[in-house]
Amino acid sequence: MTKNANNLKKVRENLLMSKAELARKAAISPLTIDRIEKGYGCRVDTKRKIIQALGLKLSEKEKVFRD
Repeated sequence: MTKNANNLKKVRENLLMSKAELARKAAISPLTIDRIEKGYGCRVDTKRKIIQALGLKLSEKEKVFRD
């Protein structure tokens, strides 16, 4: 599996949000957050949940995901 660079950890930490808090708000597992922060891919639906849980608009997805 290829690794994808993203800004999830930086954005999450700038919001002073823990992995567990983001996972709870996005209704996904903390392990999934950890894997994405390490560069592993995820489904579009998961990206959407994360972006919304961070309080961003879907049009701001480039702030978190570069693809």
